[in-house]
Amino acid sequence: MHNTVVIKGSKSGLSVYLDPEPPFSELLHDVATKFRESARFWGSVQMALTLEGRELTPAEEFAVVNTITENSQIEILCLLDTNAQRVERCEKALNDKLMELNSRTGQFYRGDLLPGESFDSEASIVIIGDVMSGARVTARGNIIVLGELKGAAHAGVAGSMDAVVAALDMAPAQIRIADCSSTFGGRGRRLGRGPMVAVASEGEISVRSLKRNLLNFIKFS
Repeated sequence: MHNTVVIKGSKSGLSVYLDPEPPFSELLHDVATKFRESARFWGSVQMALTLEGRELTPAEEFAVVNTITENSQIEILCLLDTNAQRVERCEKALNDKLMELNSRTGQFYRGDLLPGESFDSEASIVIIGDVMSGARVTARGNIIVLGELKGAAHAGVAGSMDAVVAALDMAPAQIRIADCSSTFGGRGRRLGRGPMVAVASEGEISVRSLKRNLLNFIKFS
């Protein structure tokens, strides 16, 4: 039997090979069948997705993602692109967005914060990299880490209880927002899968999954 849909899993996410020959409607039916039959195997997970083997329009990519989520318990966090030109365009768009945020709100920092290093911002800060264990970042506004947060983060240092700390991978030693703080032991234990956001609520730090677009969720004004 010829397989039109082949699923491959790895530590970096989920790869789905799509046969380039059959009509898209038939292929979409095969995607639904394949993921419905393997739903128990994958379980309830959040994963990045790569589509291979077939050129798809944005509408077709959206249809494949919806079909996967409707026929399994998999939540697709993002769609990874193997097209080098499109990846370059996306990276440029991200950089342009970060430059816009920098002009409006203060700063962004490109690179990892290593053990013993610290970074202080008089506004909100976007860090493109990791905050390693033993590193510390403080900001008068929000702290957004487009990477792994393993060190300490203190947002709203001037007393803003509306400030947040967000990271694509949240495993902090300590989070503090204004006068509220929580210590997590600094052992690299992840607080959840995928992007997470910490907020101050009733005098305590609350950490929850961030399923909406990270930059749209944060209020920079």
